Amino acid sequence: MPITYDSAAPEKTNENHRILDQFYPPLTQGTTRRSPMRELISTVLSHRTTHADEELAYDRMLEAFGDWEGVVAAPTAELAHAIRTTRWPDTQAPRIQEILRRIKAERGEYNLDFLEEWPTEKGMQWLNDMPGIGLKTASLVLLFNFRKPVLPVDTHVHRVAQRVGMIGPKASVEKAHQVLLEQLPKDSLLLLNFHKHNYWHGQKICFFTKPDCARCPLKGFCNYYREHYGPATAEALAATPTHWDPAWGSLPH
Repeated sequence: MPITYDSAAPEKTNENHRILDQFYPPLTQGTTRRSPMRELISTVLSHRTTHADEELAYDRMLEAFGDWEGVVAAPTAELAHAIRTTRWPDTQAPRIQEILRRIKAERGEYNLDFLEEWPTEKGMQWLNDMPGIGLKTASLVLLFNFRKPVLPVDTHVHRVAQRVGMIGPKASVEKAHQVLLEQLPKDSLLLLNFHKHNYWHGQKICFFTKPDCARCPLKGFCNYYREHYGPATAEALAATPTHWDPAWGSLPH
């Protein structure tokens, strides 16, 4: 039986948030991963790249060229070499330089703090107009750094949402940004937790191959679980952990 999108999707989305908000540690309003400029450039570097390799590329880039002005002035081939731990350094190097040039040309400095004062849609449009910056990158910057009510959807969030039935089986990552956001309150802290908790869930339990369904607290209403194992039994639900155990490992960045 194929996984289907059903009319209960909004209820599933809110139940997902309620359960994962108890299962994983909550994030607070003050949680910020890194500065806006670093968030932007690091997220560009992170495409199809592990967090460790992304961090290494970022650090090597600034060690080699000092600051954003140095990165813009660097020979593109040398910048590509500095960020060689990313998936496509020859593509990302000129892209990063063009993004930095446009920020400096339009704003007079390498600083994104003005986005805090801009309306959400204006900020999204401005970021999306940059080369190589899509909905996920723009949403991450606006949500994490400026607490705008947007929802980043990466491959992990997308996978969980499709398997549970919060979005349709053919909904693209881009479409999922809109669909999931429409189903949730426009509260930046709630959206921050929804994103991170589903990101962690995709990373640590709802794997691309062989998801750990026995440990999953969403099995009671998950389409994927029902397709593969049938309706969740009372015994299966009773045996399901209710909180993330640090003994299982640390949660990703």
